[in-house]
Amino acid sequence: MKNIKNFNNKKDNSIIIFKQKKIRRVWDDEKELWYFSVIDVIAVLTESSIPKRYWSDLKIKLEKEGSEVYENIVRFKIVAEDGKNRETDMADTETLFRLIQSIPSPKAEPFKLWLARVGYERVEETEDPELSINRAMETYLKKGYSEKWINQRLKSIEIRKDLTDEWKNRGMKSTDYAILTDEISKAWSDMNTKEYKRFKNLKKQNLRDNMTNLELVLNMLAEVSTTEISKNKKPKGLKGNKKVAREGGSIAGQARKNIERKTGKKVSTKDNFLDLNKKIK
Repeated sequence: MKNIKNFNNKKDNSIIIFKQKKIRRVWDDEKELWYFSVIDVIAVLTESSIPKRYWSDLKIKLEKEGSEVYENIVRFKIVAEDGKNRETDMADTETLFRLIQSIPSPKAEPFKLWLARVGYERVEETEDPELSINRAMETYLKKGYSEKWINQRLKSIEIRKDLTDEWKNRGMKSTDYAILTDEISKAWSDMNTKEYKRFKNLKKQNLRDNMTNLELVLNMLAEVSTTEISKNKKPKGLKGNKKVAREGGSIAGQARKNIERKTGKKVSTKDNFLDLNKKIK
């Protein structure tokens, strides 16, 4: 069994669903492969009440047989049910296909078809980023968003990616991103993320998915300004990056105040997507 680096970055972790059962997976940028939790797959295929014990017995059997499957299992540190990062046996798509042969299950064939699709999805998008954009477009259209709004939203995703890449270059961790995002949000809208979501009566929903075109544009201006200032000033540490975040956000904040002065209306609105959709209908 091989050991491999830990994956604690939420961006590289995801949960997918097969027959209403959750399967954890992580993306390895270096190898350009998805790795899936073996325990989760066994739980789906066997419906065992103790999948860990089933896997423990199967590992012993595979090891005695000198199976290549056992040799290709790796361990990743990913989020467990208790919310903590724990080491878990993982397998790439090819290894899982071989492993399934050792597990008698009526779900084996439909699972293979499903695995072939989800295991290749990210590879397609790596080779052709337009595919991920098209999938996002389809998802938003199905939810009832207008094409005009969707185009803005997709652009905002690109801008956000540039910003987080810049923060990463400046030595910031993913846990710092929320702090820096709050600084930007406060500087342009006078509200941090939690306050903004409360203002719009949102709970788990994504804040940007519930912004109007104007709110979205100003948020994009704040983030792209922060990125450019950071590239120029090259801030060090969380304190330095927070200062740059406020500077970038204040540019959009000034634009917001000018718009409000000229129109006599507040830019930040309580309207969320559900409210806006009802008005359209």
